[in-house]
Amino acid sequence: MDMEQQIKEAGADRAPRVTPDDIEAAIVAENYFTAADGIHGAGIASGKSLDHIPYGEHELLTICVLVLKNSFTVVGHSACASPENFNAEIGRKVARQDAVRQVWPLLGYALRERLSREEDERDRA
Repeated sequence: MDMEQQIKEAGADRAPRVTPDDIEAAIVAENYFTAADGIHGAGIASGKSLDHIPYGEHELLTICVLVLKNSFTVVGHSACASPENFNAEIGRKVARQDAVRQVWPLLGYALRERLSREEDERDRA
């Protein structure tokens, strides 16, 4: 049973809360690259040769950048310890999961701020 189902069965979904659908709706773009891609791009952008940097290890670090509706960015990553186990698709999935985990508290804070303002307005009325 997944967590959303457990929450619903426990009746813990009666009040406003952040859901996986809220997280997905907040994401307007996602980009993936390896650290090696970043080093290569930095070399091109600077016009300097970065050939002295060993790329091998950097190929194992996958980075996911999520862009949220308000243009805020969140970065997640995954690092593979053994080159023999590296799988680009799995690396992207793990990096995205890491980034999504960071979106939860941001949306939770925004929801709590909204609820607090609504409570204040009710108290003043």
